[in-house]
Amino acid sequence: MVDQMQWTNALSTRSSLEAAINDVVEQAVASLTAPADLGLVFISSAFMSEYTRLLPLLAEKLSVPVLIGCSAGGVIGRKQTGKTEEIEAEPALSLTLAHLPGVKIRPFHILAEELPDSDSSPNAWIDLVGVPPSPVPQFILLSSPFGSATNDLLQGLDFAYPGSVVVGGQASSGFINGPVGLFCNDKLCREGTIGIALTGNIVLDTIVSQGCRPIGQPLQVTKAERNIILELDEKVPLMVLRNLISSLSEEDRTLAQHSLFVGLAMDEFRMNLHSGDFLIRNILGVDPKAGAIAISDRIRAGQRLQFHLREAEASSQDLENLLQEYQNENENTSQPSPVGALMFTCLGRGIGLYGQPNFDSQLFSRYLHDIPVGGCFCGGEIGPVSGRTFLHGYTSVFAICRSLEE
Repeated sequence: MVDQMQWTNALSTRSSLEAAINDVVEQAVASLTAPADLGLVFISSAFMSEYTRLLPLLAEKLSVPVLIGCSAGGVIGRKQTGKTEEIEAEPALSLTLAHLPGVKIRPFHILAEELPDSDSSPNAWIDLVGVPPSPVPQFILLSSPFGSATNDLLQGLDFAYPGSVVVGGQASSGFINGPVGLFCNDKLCREGTIGIALTGNIVLDTIVSQGCRPIGQPLQVTKAERNIILELDEKVPLMVLRNLISSLSEEDRTLAQHSLFVGLAMDEFRMNLHSGDFLIRNILGVDPKAGAIAISDRIRAGQRLQFHLREAEASSQDLENLLQEYQNENENTSQPSPVGALMFTCLGRGIGLYGQPNFDSQLFSRYLHDIPVGGCFCGGEIGPVSGRTFLHGYTSVFAICRSLEE
């Protein structure tokens, strides 16, 4: 029998860290018929005072060559019943183990001050990560939300590793400015980014659901400076926005008061833009005097954008559309079936958005049956849009793992 990829996950909601570790290790190890090559652990911020104990306690029960993980305000995993659950603001521990034959795994820890200058060559980034660009690696990143220069790192990886998939998220605490933990083998880190580069017989397919719907029509930025929109279609941006909002239904006008975003068109040449064609960014503020609008990304004249609203129904429909598209693309292919998945979702989703637990994970399971899913609620989600990697907000990113070949 050919040695095949295996992937499993176990979730415990025990309030004792020792008991939770016993649960997840026992369940996960029992599910594999070959030794694990990789482990990913996500620990609830309810265990905040015990982060230093996690890795030593795991090491007593589990032997795995590479182990990474982080703390989170919510944890995602598979209960013994086989159902995936999203545990928010309560004690929980999620452990994913994977047997990955034919795959090289390189862990790394990168601090912001180690990042090459923006004008450095690709070799500077390759030396930093320690992985050649060929064969093309797949990256899983977990970063600190404080001073980790995540955006700079993502741009550098895209530059040095064209064609690579980069997914992950920022550790979260569930408390404002609460401490976070990043775990890499036997080391607890508080800063920077930890990650793994996976090369060989592995593919990470991605689904990135930004959960917004467009309103109005696409507009062209005719004047901008850094992240400030100074003109839209040669008009004052704030006036354009006010006119748009006044044309909306009463329900949407109410929604726009707290859930209004900007979508930046990713393909400058596509005429008919749809919800998946935009990179969603926050509106940071407006200048009533000048009529300018500041957003959470750089923008330049010539770019197109469209205002968006975020709500439970739009978020649900966006994810369902992406899942249907993925299912249709893979239904009639001869490529290997997925064996497992990671889910990185925003703290602003979950019960707070949908009014019920486990919404995104259950929707995922409806389309990809019996796939073990592990992950966490993040302070920022990492995933690709139109071939470039971004740090998102209010997003669910799924990384679906399969073999490159049987």
